[in-house]
Amino acid sequence: RRENALLTKDATIREIHHRVKNNLQTVAALLRLQARGSDSEEVKNALEEAQRRVGAIATVHETLAHEPGTVINFDEVAQRLILMVRDMTRGMRQGSLNLTGEFGMLKSEHATALAMALTELISNGIEHGIGLRETAGALNVNAKRGETLVVTIEDDGPGFQGELVEGLGLQIVRTIVTQDLRGSLEIKPREDQGVIARIEIPISLES
Repeated sequence: RRENALLTKDATIREIHHRVKNNLQTVAALLRLQARGSDSEEVKNALEEAQRRVGAIATVHETLAHEPGTVINFDEVAQRLILMVRDMTRGMRQGSLNLTGEFGMLKSEHATALAMALTELISNGIEHGIGLRETAGALNVNAKRGETLVVTIEDDGPGFQGELVEGLGLQIVRTIVTQDLRGSLEIKPREDQGVIARIEIPISLES
């Protein structure tokens, strides 16, 4: 009876994640429709950014709907995020988007936070990095899992001069990384060309 109860509970939790994912995708679709109907570029950009953030959370719930428990393989989530961001930035020059390394297993609440941060940084890399190149460039995402999880997002775009001015997107990322994940965020120019963002999360994300 106990085993049957656990199976029923697991199935119910998966169904909840599935319904949450569907609802979030509906919200994302409504935001997309509103963005297309707006004559203001500022409003359109804000709605598209909101759509990406909602989509990132939906991606985590989609994975949770297919995996038992509250710990998920974030490598699968990262692959889906890259596909989602590529689709949402289709009008920009994208170049190649490469994912290497291994994120490993993360608790669902950490996965949701990291998914939002990663989506913002990948989008920024496309929009302000390789999207501004005259020729095709590359955006590379690498994850290294040890005692800490280190994630780097690099682009070979024009980079920035002087002090980096953080907009709302980067402010959201910094808040998520430092408060929700108790980690650190560093964004700096690459030695040759482009920008590198480095997230380090010095906590056990499995326990």
